[in-house]
Amino acid sequence: MANSAQARKRAKQAEKQRGHNMSLRSELRTAIKQVVKAIEAGDKAAAQAVFSKSTGVVDSIADKKIIHKNKAARHKSRLSAAIKAMA
Repeated sequence: MANSAQARKRAKQAEKQRGHNMSLRSELRTAIKQVVKAIEAGDKAAAQAVFSKSTGVVDSIADKKIIHKNKAARHKSRLSAAIKAMA
């Protein structure tokens, strides 16, 4: 455990930041799952609409460095390919 006042404060700040990051990561997973669910339902138009919304979520979380930009690009690429394959 932290011994100095500074270390106690940093531990408290780190825990608060961790909670915020976990919330954003959860939001990311939800956005991806919504697209996958729409793809599995078989409605291409709905899947495309959900994908365009979730793209913004994925990009904003990558901008905040919660996930790496390449991971964000990989998720978007794979979901886009799955939507295109529905034709």
